[in-house]
Amino acid sequence: MKVGLLSREYPPDVYGGAGVHVEFLARELRALADVRVHCWAGGAGAEPGVMRHAADTALVEANDALRTFSVDLSMAASVADRDLVHSHTWYANLAGHLAKLLYGIPHVMTSHSLEPLRPWKAEQLGGGYALSCWAERTAIEAADAVIAVSHGMRTDILESYPDIDPARVHVIHNGIDTQLYRPDPDPDALLRHGIDPGRPYVLFVGRITRQKGVPHLLRAARQLDPDIQLVLCAGAPDTPEIDREFRALFEELSRTRSGVHWIPEMLPRPEVIHLLTHAAVFACPSVYEPLGIVNLEAMACATPVVASKVGGIPEVVTPDTGLLVPYDEKDTDGFEYALGFALNSLVRDGERAAGMGAAGRQRAVGAFGWDSVARRTAELYAAVSGS
Repeated sequence: MKVGLLSREYPPDVYGGAGVHVEFLARELRALADVRVHCWAGGAGAEPGVMRHAADTALVEANDALRTFSVDLSMAASVADRDLVHSHTWYANLAGHLAKLLYGIPHVMTSHSLEPLRPWKAEQLGGGYALSCWAERTAIEAADAVIAVSHGMRTDILESYPDIDPARVHVIHNGIDTQLYRPDPDPDALLRHGIDPGRPYVLFVGRITRQKGVPHLLRAARQLDPDIQLVLCAGAPDTPEIDREFRALFEELSRTRSGVHWIPEMLPRPEVIHLLTHAAVFACPSVYEPLGIVNLEAMACATPVVASKVGGIPEVVTPDTGLLVPYDEKDTDGFEYALGFALNSLVRDGERAAGMGAAGRQRAVGAFGWDSVARRTAELYAAVSGS
């Protein structure tokens, strides 16, 4: 079967979980199908099996949603030879829908998040948010199959789009490469970024967005014991407003305690693995998270997790691998207090934390292999195409 994977992100231009998903899914699927990746143009050169698409230069000053649609048109025009297309996120969903209509081929889409559940995107896209919502709705309601990355995500899909036949929505969890993500005790990354290897630290890795909840973590960190460091691998702010809020909270925290480190650039994967390995606790304060690959990455590095109890996170982080903190948008003060309390309690109890880290590694290895994800995805392709 000839498959077109449609995505905004693909290495080396990966900034979120959807990009990680497409990278590893493509790698494993190539043993099972003829796979060609269609993604946005970036800094990479030519690569076999990968076609990169740029926005129309006439739209350089246009709203980002319109520029996205121009990329989707280019993608749709380039998949005439494919037997099936599989799109990821609203950035590529419209391309998949157009290919389905144009060539009469099945369209499978994976929902990594849902636009109706991310109203803060209006800060970033302005009126383009209405267009992103329209594109997602149009594609998801017509897709031959929809993959939800968690059972929680499946529930959200059916509640957000009640016209979808539940039989078309299938749960296939995200995966993790546990040969790549594994404990690596090399301290080089700590020393390079000024982190004291003699003091425990809480680690956050993610974008500066409303969804990822990093301002909540900065406020929760006011409670951390004085000897605990906070390391934030945080970049790509969605808007100037969230960027200013983050910087103000970071500067305030830095004035009141030592050991507050901000790494704003995207680090090479080996450095991230070093930081994950040495962290006393990994923090995931997301207010919305369909699954959260980053928690799997931490667990694979044998690091315990403290995370928000939202979306698909409880399907990944179990009581033996970390602590879950309920999130209530009506009581963010309570959430921040409970988050800080959980972080302190786990850092203080090194034996418990080590046990959770070991259990997390075992869970990542046993339940979330990419080979299984690819096999189940290929089986779904065969089912919707009748082959």
